[in-house]
Amino acid sequence: MRFIYVMDPMCAWCYGFKPELEAFFKMHSDIHVEWVMGGLAPDNNQPMSEQLRETIAAYWQQIEAKTQVTFNHDYWHCNTPYRSTYLACRAVIVANDLLENGAEKMVNAIQTAYYQKAQNPSLENTLIECAIEIGIDKDEFVHALNSEQTQKTLTQHLAITQQLNVTGFPALFYLDDNNQAYPLALGYCTFNELAQRFNRISQ
Repeated sequence: MRFIYVMDPMCAWCYGFKPELEAFFKMHSDIHVEWVMGGLAPDNNQPMSEQLRETIAAYWQQIEAKTQVTFNHDYWHCNTPYRSTYLACRAVIVANDLLENGAEKMVNAIQTAYYQKAQNPSLENTLIECAIEIGIDKDEFVHALNSEQTQKTLTQHLAITQQLNVTGFPALFYLDDNNQAYPLALGYCTFNELAQRFNRISQ
């Protein structure tokens, strides 16, 4: 049973979706999930504007109200935020190459660092700490993170995102035996909604 999960490790709605997704996957045995990095925001070294900071901080409040997750709102006082997620996406790609279930482990580590520990995953040092935490060698990680091959892979992920017509995250697809992709989630939804959609498609 195969799924494609298009997401961004710094997407707050993907973080809110995590408990629903985990509950859905626990229902099914023998599954393979392809983690595709959708790339929320390109590389950028300019600090986030005050208006954008306030907008995203308000999203966190909305997501907390609607989902099972909580945020450490100290992030906005402890960091210089950047609207830049491609580096975190490349970190997930590297982890997936170097570690079994590496994409999922790195996403979890980044989300914990960002949303619970109020650390900044737009910074390489934060991502290095995440990599070490999940058992990846620091030097190997840094070398791969900045390699042309990793950037090439991210470009391929962005192309898949476009091919699937994904315009927002999270996005979950079920792949049938003919490689036909069926959307189960285009944006946040609950476990019950996922299960109902999957049952309709797989019958």
